[in-house]
Amino acid sequence: MATEILMPALSPTMEEGTLAKWLVKEGDTVSAGDLLAEIETDKATMEFEAVDEGTVGRILIEAGTEGVKVNTPIAVLLEEGESADDIDSAAKAPAPTPAPEAPQADAGGKAGSGGDSGTAAAPPAPSTGSGERIFASPLARRIAAEKGLDLAAIEGSGPRGRIVRADVEKASAAPKSPAASAAPAASPAAAMPAGASADAVAKIYENREHEVVTLDGMRKTIAARLTEAKQTIPHFYLRRDIRLDPLLEFRKTLNDQLGARGIKLSVNDFIIKACALALQQVPKANAVWAGDRILQLKPSDVAVAVAVEGGLFTPVLMDAETKSLSQLSKEMKDLATRARDRKLAPQEYQGGSFAISNLGMFGIDNFDAVINPPHGAILAVGAGVKKPVVNAAGEIEVATVMSVTLSVDHRVIDGALGAELLQAIRDNLENPLAMLA
Repeated sequence: MATEILMPALSPTMEEGTLAKWLVKEGDTVSAGDLLAEIETDKATMEFEAVDEGTVGRILIEAGTEGVKVNTPIAVLLEEGESADDIDSAAKAPAPTPAPEAPQADAGGKAGSGGDSGTAAAPPAPSTGSGERIFASPLARRIAAEKGLDLAAIEGSGPRGRIVRADVEKASAAPKSPAASAAPAASPAAAMPAGASADAVAKIYENREHEVVTLDGMRKTIAARLTEAKQTIPHFYLRRDIRLDPLLEFRKTLNDQLGARGIKLSVNDFIIKACALALQQVPKANAVWAGDRILQLKPSDVAVAVAVEGGLFTPVLMDAETKSLSQLSKEMKDLATRARDRKLAPQEYQGGSFAISNLGMFGIDNFDAVINPPHGAILAVGAGVKKPVVNAAGEIEVATVMSVTLSVDHRVIDGALGAELLQAIRDNLENPLAMLA
């Protein structure tokens, strides 16, 4: 029977997106892996592939539609021998009635049938008592509803834990305990202090000329994550001044030699390398907060903040400790370019244990950055400024000095450990030749 194609969840945090462009039209025949549409998330524009073969019978959501919720039907796929009349017939047919204990909600998983072909429209995917979406194929949801099974109690074996038909049939064959069908009670949400309402703020400025700027998905996500970070992460701050003169001289020498190959190293490339090596030198600081535990990483996966129109990305340089300065420079330029074009895949801006935010190129001397959860720390980098300093001989001389601030999550990194990490970063930057050893 006709199968609904659902709005996919293209990243773990995606709740809605813009259906930017259809790459197929009604009547087109598609196979698994064929591109169907371009979807704009809060972070990037991504291509969406078909998971089944068939004919596009009807497009339900027009190109350019914003705010399409995940799991909303966006098109209908017909099997061989079916026509558009079958869509209308299916729409008129009564939907299967789920058993009383089957939880009902309007959230769900990814688009397509997840390998269960030839399925009809299924009940909406349920969620757990905490509101977490359960990912299941349409056929799996329909069978679970018919058998009165709680999808929250079924472990999925499909991609990313998606529940498929075999999982539901296995669960239905297993003996049930008396309490198996009891849904967990939802715990009441803790009351959060709220600021003035939008209407109250607007009223204050109703007599002043202004323009209302609607928040896009990126701005909403940034606001939510940074609010969460400042409310839930116990920040503390460590500050150091770093002399850059040896690094600047070394950088000039390298750039003179690498210029013929089209490579030009930036100070930020050295900072990335210095942080990556420091995380190896102080391995206990190479960690993230995971709710009820700390995850200590082996590789140095360093995120770097990149300003884009309307917000910022933090693309991650994986295994940065193993890469040369020229490799890091080339990769960073590529990630930054694609970040500004919103062409990064989720795996390119998620993860990492440590981040760098450099505002020195904007003339900022120093600042405190907000930790990007679940990272354990973030380094805020200011501009290199010529200042009078006292040298080892006790004499005053002029040096180029860069001020940095390490924002640290105290749940992950204690004060002494944070100080050790920042000292390692400073030593690497003030002795750049040693970073090539």
